[in-house]
Amino acid sequence: MAITHLCSLRRSVLAAALLLSLSGAVHADNRSEAALEARIAQLEQQLAELKTAVEAQKKATAAAPAAAPAAAGPAAAGVKLPIQVTTLTPASTPGTTVKIGGFIKADFMATRTDSGQFADSATARDLYLPSQTPVGGKGSSTDYDSGAKFSRLGIGIDTVTDNNDKLGAFFEWDFFGGALGNENSTNTYGLTLRHAYVYWNKWLAGQTWSSFMDTAALPEAVDFIGPTDGVVFVRQPQIRYTTGNFQISLEDPQTTIIPRGGGAAASSDRGAMPDVAARYTWKGSWGHFGVAALLRDLAVDRQAAGTTPAIKDNTFAGALSVSGKWNLGERNDIRYQLTGGSISRYIGLGVTSDSVLDGANDLEAIDGWAGYVAWRHVFNKQLRSNLMYARSEYDNPVAYTGTGVTKSSQSFRLNFIYSPLPKLDVGVEYMVGRREIESGAKGDIDRLQFMAKYSF
Repeated sequence: MAITHLCSLRRSVLAAALLLSLSGAVHADNRSEAALEARIAQLEQQLAELKTAVEAQKKATAAAPAAAPAAAGPAAAGVKLPIQVTTLTPASTPGTTVKIGGFIKADFMATRTDSGQFADSATARDLYLPSQTPVGGKGSSTDYDSGAKFSRLGIGIDTVTDNNDKLGAFFEWDFFGGALGNENSTNTYGLTLRHAYVYWNKWLAGQTWSSFMDTAALPEAVDFIGPTDGVVFVRQPQIRYTTGNFQISLEDPQTTIIPRGGGAAASSDRGAMPDVAARYTWKGSWGHFGVAALLRDLAVDRQAAGTTPAIKDNTFAGALSVSGKWNLGERNDIRYQLTGGSISRYIGLGVTSDSVLDGANDLEAIDGWAGYVAWRHVFNKQLRSNLMYARSEYDNPVAYTGTGVTKSSQSFRLNFIYSPLPKLDVGVEYMVGRREIESGAKGDIDRLQFMAKYSF
C-alpha cells in the first residue's frame, strides 16, 4: 500500500514538472517572436530614413554647379583611364560627337609651256588652271614649284536628339589663301575657308559644294582638281533642301562679264535672284547616275564713271549636266560628266566668262559645253592608276568678245598612286594640255607632278 502510494506521488511530481517545463517553452517562444517583430520594425524604419537621405542627396547634386574634374592620377594596375574625361563641346546637346580630319599634302612639280611663261605669282604654277595657259608668247619655259598649301583641316559636329532629329555643322580650311610670307625664307600662307555650314534634318545652310556639282564622280588626281577643263567645280553659300535622292538649292549669284571688244573680265554680284540648282541621283551596286539643272539671272548694274556710261541689264540663262560612276567589277570604274548651256563660271575655275556686253551695252550670254571621262584601275590593295581626258568649248560672239578669248581647252593625264601604309599615299602624274583662243593661236602645257599625302 505504501509502495503504491509512493509510486503515485512520484508520477504526480513528474507530471507537474513536465507541465511547468512546457509552459516555460511556450513563454520563451512568445518572447522570441516579439523580439523578432521589434527588430524587423527597427530595420524598416532605418531603411526609410536611408531612402530619404539618398533622395535629398540626389536633389542637392542636381542643383549644384558641375565640379571641375579631378586631375587624373596614375592608373591602378589593370585599370585603363579614359583618353578624355570631359566632352569637347560642353555647351552642346548631350550626345554630340566631334570628328576631326584632313590631310597633309606636299606637291612637287615641273611645268613646261611652249608659248610664253607663267608670271611668278600665277595660280597656274600651283594647280592646273586652263584659263592661264600661255598662248601667243615667244619661246618655251620650264619651272619647278613645290608646296604644302593644299593641306586641309576639317571639324565635323553631329548630334542626334532623343526625337531622332539630326543636326550638326562642318568647317574645313586649307592654306591656299595667298602668301603671308615669301619663298625666300618662310613660305607662309593664310588659312582659307573652304566649307562652313550647319544642317538639320533635310536642310542645309552655309558654304559648300554647289548642288550642280557631282563630287562623287570626281576622279582621283595628284593635281588639285584633275579634269579641270571639263568639270563643274564651285563652292558657294547656299540654302539647300534634300529629300531622298533629290536636292534643290538657292545659291550665291555671280556674273562674269567680258567688256565689249575683249579684255580682262569683270565680276558682277548684282541681281535680286539667286542661282537655282537642282539634282536627282540614281544609285545602286552598279554605281550612280545623276541629272542636274541650273537656272541663272545674269545681271550687271554699273554706275556711270567719267566717260563710261551707266550699264544696267539682265538676262536669264540655264544649263544641264549628266554625270556618274559606272563600276566595272571590283578593280575598274568609269567616271564621267557632260555639261552644256550657260556654264562658264561653273567650269574649271572659270575657263572663260558667262557673258559679254554687246553694241547696246546689253548682256549676251556665252554658252558652251564641257565634259570629261576617267578610267580608274586598281592593281592591288596598294597600287591604283587613273587615266582621264577633259575638254570644254565655248560659243563666243567674236564680234563683241574679240579673238583673244578662250575658244577651247583640253587635257590628258595619267597617274599612279601607291599606298605603302594605310592613309599614306605617294603619287606621280603626267599631264599635257592645250588652250586655243578664237584667233586660232594655241598654247601647250606639260606637267610632271609628285605628291606625298597623309590623311587623318
